Amino acid sequence: MRDFRNIIIKYILTSLVVPALYLPAAAQTLGGNAAYNFLKLPNTPQLSALGGVNVSNIGNDAGLAFNNPSLLRENMHAQLHVSFNNMYAGVKNYHSVFAYHYAPWKTNFAAGVHFIDYGSIDQTDPSGNVYGAFRPTDYAVQLSASRQYAEKWHYGIAVKFISSNYGIYRSNAIALDAGVSWYDTARLLQVSLLMKNMGTQLKKYQQSTPDDLPFDLQLGVTKRLANAPVQFSLTAHHLHQFNIQYNDTTFNNSNDFNNGSNGFSVDKIFRHVVAAAQVFVGNKIELTLAYNYLLHKELVISNTSNGFTGLSFGAGILFKKIQIRYARNYYQNNTAYSQFGLNLFLNH
Repeated sequence: MRDFRNIIIKYILTSLVVPALYLPAAAQTLGGNAAYNFLKLPNTPQLSALGGVNVSNIGNDAGLAFNNPSLLRENMHAQLHVSFNNMYAGVKNYHSVFAYHYAPWKTNFAAGVHFIDYGSIDQTDPSGNVYGAFRPTDYAVQLSASRQYAEKWHYGIAVKFISSNYGIYRSNAIALDAGVSWYDTARLLQVSLLMKNMGTQLKKYQQSTPDDLPFDLQLGVTKRLANAPVQFSLTAHHLHQFNIQYNDTTFNNSNDFNNGSNGFSVDKIFRHVVAAAQVFVGNKIELTLAYNYLLHKELVISNTSNGFTGLSFGAGILFKKIQIRYARNYYQNNTAYSQFGLNLFLNH
């Protein structure tokens, strides 16, 4: 049995590391150049509060396990997560996931959906004449599985079907997420590696060549203090490409932005980093604060007050049978959107 487990974990680690070695940096896309960019939106309140990117958070939120399958654990058995986010311009973001532990296989499973509704949009001709309306949508349906190896290792994969419908322009794709986590319960320390959105288009919009998917290689570490109710997370994203600055020269020049340089800089390093902290009041209240440097740098507007751009915070009320969470993200000009979510423990 031990030999079989060794084979499995070697296979999982190989499937994570080897593909990364063959991902040419020049082939990766930034900004809006990839299709299905809604996959990069934080789909749960806790992920939003953690800065939008986190793969190592210590907890039992099935919503975070949707983002990283190696966080899917046995203590999430029979947990249902639902969340809602009313974004700008009437765009609505819905998410739901259900987790289940199947004891005979010692395996955790989860099924979920992430749905974006952009509302009704007028359909016009090149002259601006309205001759109807259409309702664009994006969604991803995902199946996940995870297992534990030895005492501290957890690994998981998620397969997702992705679909975009923009009037006459329709497309779908299939993608895979794969993650590995090392969790030391004695030190209250977790380290996770995640490869997201590895896949291909099944149906192209109308062009002859397929679009790229928004691939991301992420590494995160979370440490909870033993003698204080505080937890810190540091997450690095887009590790497969050093320079992730979205450099639109024309836009930057017209807005007095710096076009940046082609060499090494501290700014380019910090664009990969998201920092977060959580404070737990007793065992019932959870408070979260995070800062996403990339969002701040990319979304500031020249010669205006940008206030809290890049900051996010959240709060959670944690009970035995239900968890209620709220998050607020600041994107631009001190405007923000809110996200609400519930975790229901159906086996309690």
